[in-house]
Amino acid sequence: MADIHIHRAHSLGLAKARKMAWKWAEAAEQKFAMECTVIEGKSSDVVEFTRAGVQGRLVVEANAFDLTAKLGFLVGAFANRIESEITAQIDALLAAPAKAAAKRAPPRARG
Repeated sequence: MADIHIHRAHSLGLAKARKMAWKWAEAAEQKFAMECTVIEGKSSDVVEFTRAGVQGRLVVEANAFDLTAKLGFLVGAFANRIESEITAQIDALLAAPAKAAAKRAPPRARG
């Protein structure tokens, strides 16, 4: 068995982080045939995900995402690839609001 742990700090706040986590869960369901369950809380949410050979959870907080997963024996052989893919997905989701904010920002004054 292999374990994956990914932690990403952010400054989105819970409402935006929640929307991003739901987007990630939808993509995981479609792309990887995961079953995802969202458990909403007052200060954090938990997205539990599972499929044959994979079981994990994504804890969504106002200032961080914390993903842990346990991979079964057969899937564990691909642990590095799976971790890289999940990391890329989360990083892409976190980069999207920053890119949008940069587009909306007024140009800087030149002196």
